[in-house]
Amino acid sequence: MTELVFFLEEESAKALLTGLLPRLIPAANSIETRFIVFEGKRDLDRQLEGKLKGYLNRKARFIVLRDQDREDCRKVKRSLVALCKKAGRPDAVIRIACRELEAFYLGDLRAVESGLRIPGLALKQDKAKFRDPDQMQSPSLELEKLTNRKYRKVAGSRAIAPHLDLDQTGSRSFRHLIHAIRHASARPGVS
Repeated sequence: MTELVFFLEEESAKALLTGLLPRLIPAANSIETRFIVFEGKRDLDRQLEGKLKGYLNRKARFIVLRDQDREDCRKVKRSLVALCKKAGRPDAVIRIACRELEAFYLGDLRAVESGLRIPGLALKQDKAKFRDPDQMQSPSLELEKLTNRKYRKVAGSRAIAPHLDLDQTGSRSFRHLIHAIRHASARPGVS
C-alpha cells in the first residue's frame, strides 16, 4: 500500500493537513495518509532519523514539515535533508514554513475570516505585510493580534484549514507545501 507520511513539528500542523488533504488527494489514488507528530522542532530534529529508519513500508513517501522560526531556512533544510539521507530516505521531501505555520493563514485572510467568523479580515489582505506573510518575524503573534486573541494554534488551524485557497495565497512556503503534496500523491504505487 502506498502511504504518504507526514512528520510534523506540532499538533497544529496535523490539524491544518487534516483540513487540507481531502481537497488535495483524490480518493481514487488509494493513498493512505499518516501523521507522526513530534513535541516541537527539537524533538522532530532528534527523532526524525530513527523514525524514518524504522518505517517498514518501503512504498511510503515522506514529507517533513517544520517551522523556520528565527533560524536560517537553508541551514534548517540542509540539516533535515542530511538526517533523511542518513536514514536511507533521501527522497523525503522537506518543507519549511517560513517563520511559522501561521504565515500560511496570514496569506489568506479570507480563510481566517471564514474559519474564525471574524468579519472584515479579508479587506486587510492588500496591506503590505499580508501580501508576503513569509517575511513576518512572528506570524503567530500577528495572527493573535489580528483576531483579538480568538486564534488558538490547534483549534484555529482546524477551523481555518478547510477555507484556505489552495492556489491563491500570499505565502510562498504554503504554495511549496501544496505542490509537494500534490506531487507526492499524483503517482500511487511509485516510490
